[in-house]
Amino acid sequence: MGERTKYAPGAFSWTDLATTDRDGAKQFYSQLFGWEAVDNPVGDGMVYSMMQIGGEDVAAISTQPDQQREAGVPPLWNSYVTVDSADAAADSAQKLGATVHAPAFDVMDVGRMAVIQDPQGAFFMVWEPKQHIGASLVNAPGALAWNELATPDMDASADFYRELFGWQIEPMEGGGMPYLLIQNGGQSNGGIRPAQDNEPTYWLVYFGSADVGASLGKAGELGGTALVDEMDIGMGKIGVVQDPQGAVFALFAGQFDD
Repeated sequence: MGERTKYAPGAFSWTDLATTDRDGAKQFYSQLFGWEAVDNPVGDGMVYSMMQIGGEDVAAISTQPDQQREAGVPPLWNSYVTVDSADAAADSAQKLGATVHAPAFDVMDVGRMAVIQDPQGAFFMVWEPKQHIGASLVNAPGALAWNELATPDMDASADFYRELFGWQIEPMEGGGMPYLLIQNGGQSNGGIRPAQDNEPTYWLVYFGSADVGASLGKAGELGGTALVDEMDIGMGKIGVVQDPQGAVFALFAGQFDD
């Protein structure tokens, strides 16, 4: 179990769900992971629901912005990377060929962020923390455990993120398919794999599970759909789920990092 009070620049630190049915999603994930919701009004009738385990922030759920829905973007889990400066990170990303969809802006007094699409098409956020560091609990059942990029060009993606965040990215030896392991300052920080047939380019968020098979069964009972059944990957077991609103996430059970 990993409790956090700060994150190093370049580390994945937060995830939130943009969904078409906030109340329905809250019910689904609360029953699946044992999350408790703290609803925070954020203006214009919007509510940002902080999801907690034992009082520790693990993720958030909010209503999908109208422009995303109108553009046909499905509900999705967003991946946030901590940076020293959201402005500088967005500027660097643009110079490296990314598209900055939302230039750096303040999120009240909790932080500053920007929304970026990498050159291969995956969206991510950069987060400059102020009052909110991100998740205060990770690498535990029900908490953020891994972030994985599916991309049509692994080498180009690796080059982009090395330049942007200073990540160390090396091949994983002995795997059945190509897989790149990401380290940030010597700490595990996710992976990169080839996108499969008709799979979009995106960052897949993994949540910890005590038992992937049981979690997949529970997700099905709650209206979710198993996209990848329980799979043994050596270091643990994984599965992939689509929630009732359409957002995709993954599960991991095994040895968690501290």
